[in-house]
Amino acid sequence: MSTPYGFILHAHTKPEKADEFEALFRAYVEPSRTEEGCIEYHMLRDVQDPTLFIFYEVWQSRAHLEVHSALPHMRRFHENRMDYLRQDFEIHEVEMLSRSSATA
Repeated sequence: MSTPYGFILHAHTKPEKADEFEALFRAYVEPSRTEEGCIEYHMLRDVQDPTLFIFYEVWQSRAHLEVHSALPHMRRFHENRMDYLRQDFEIHEVEMLSRSSATA
């Protein structure tokens, strides 16, 4: 059995692109949650800094995340991400120490 792969991603958007970024990714949340291998997929927006978006994702394996990342809309966004971002993503890998509440 593969080890779950989780991470927390910080996306620091350009102020003038924050709402556009939110709308774009809001449309991706539910479809991403239905993908094979998705355990958790959450998009958050910082209350004190509305240009900071935080993604918390857990996949059954790195391979499942690679399939997700290779989808056309995700590849297209990745190629154009700096149109939205002040700096590239900050990604922090995390280890799941408790089981998912989505399957509890």
